[in-house]
Amino acid sequence: MTRARAEHGQSTVELALLLPMLVFGLLALVQTALVVRDAVGVVHASREAARVAAVEPDPRRAIDAAHRVLGDAIVTVSPRPAVGAPIAVEVEYRSSTRLPLVGPLFPDPVLRSRTEMRVER
Repeated sequence: MTRARAEHGQSTVELALLLPMLVFGLLALVQTALVVRDAVGVVHASREAARVAAVEPDPRRAIDAAHRVLGDAIVTVSPRPAVGAPIAVEVEYRSSTRLPLVGPLFPDPVLRSRTEMRVER
């Protein structure tokens, strides 16, 4: 038997052993990207809400602004201070990790962002 015949099918076996690990790694990378996307959304929602809170006296409008960006977020607006003083907005969001195969291995992270802006009017 020649050497080439003895190694026939070796590539197939190597691929069969490596492919599950490669797929798992790619799915973990995608899951991480989805959590990062949610983290960016939380920061954006916090900034939008703070911008509205700085110009609108009704805190409900700031909460609505945050919900337009991130619907399921928990939004907290600090009491409105005098003009020129900072007002704070906090946004909290639980990022879902439900991607097949890797989602159940990672707990759902809770993402938070706090933004302060000076009250303009």
